[in-house]
Amino acid sequence: MTTCLFYGGKGGVGKTTCAAATALSLADAGYETLVVSTDPAHSLADSLEIDLGPEPAAIGNESFEAIDPEPDATTWAGELWAAEIDPDTRAKRYEKLAMALAADLRRAGIRLTDEEVERIFAAGTPAGGDELAALDLLVEYVEADRWDVVVFDTAPTGHTLRLFDTPEVMGLALETTRSLRGQVRRIGTAARTAVLGPMSAMANDGDDEDDLAAFQARLERARDLIVDPDRTEFRVVTVPEGMAIAETQRLVAQLREDEVPVERLVVNRVLEDATDGCSRCESRRQRHEERVAEIRERFPDLAVVTLPELEEEVQGLEAVWSIAEQLPAERRLEQPR
Repeated sequence: MTTCLFYGGKGGVGKTTCAAATALSLADAGYETLVVSTDPAHSLADSLEIDLGPEPAAIGNESFEAIDPEPDATTWAGELWAAEIDPDTRAKRYEKLAMALAADLRRAGIRLTDEEVERIFAAGTPAGGDELAALDLLVEYVEADRWDVVVFDTAPTGHTLRLFDTPEVMGLALETTRSLRGQVRRIGTAARTAVLGPMSAMANDGDDEDDLAAFQARLERARDLIVDPDRTEFRVVTVPEGMAIAETQRLVAQLREDEVPVERLVVNRVLEDATDGCSRCESRRQRHEERVAEIRERFPDLAVVTLPELEEEVQGLEAVWSIAEQLPAERRLEQPR
């Protein structure tokens, strides 16, 4: 079964780096791995220094040879793929749902334009197209059974929470929409029968192939996957700063309330070695040490991992690989297929 790993947290704490590094490490260990950015402000392509689009692209072994030239490890044991979700590429799928509802309304004599119906449908989607596209593709990637692991680089905290709330919120909205659609169809059918008699059946355009029920079922499967501790793990990334720690605490509490499995916390950019003779650097190092101790105390049931502060930005496969080597070995994963 495909395993899903989500990285999330406050904006700018290094989620993308951790997700990319984990994906590299998994591919090196022999897992067929896909790393996906669900953040509208994508940075995965910049982090890997590889052009990416909405369709998963293979990152070839020649890329790995450049960062790990050891004679016995010049290729990934598995395969590595990457993608950046573009919600616009899924827009037509949602437009079909709105258009199907518009057709039903018109047949019942309700004069609404397609644009008006689209706005009504969008109003019932508080999570937005970004989250819907991410969940839709989550189901698609997992059910394709192509990868052992899918690593998700999520948007900052607020968007991430909406992503996990979407199946439940949209489920209620879709139930209401389906009920409305059923009533409208019955009204339309009765009207056609009264006017056309037996010929009314010829006026029925038929069900849309990708209708509301199928869409709702996909969201329900996404929800089942997200809360399955055997297949999903959420990893929170933070930095040793007061505001980031407070936001992390709120995020972990909300994820647990939503029954999303959270087991690991990565504290990024921890200053470990102060420059000799630099009192300011030593003070900052001590502050980071205290913050890490505070994090361990606040989250006693989470595995806390620290990553050092680096002088240069983590960009390119070689830099990301240096982070991968510092992340702990994965656990709970089945053997590579």
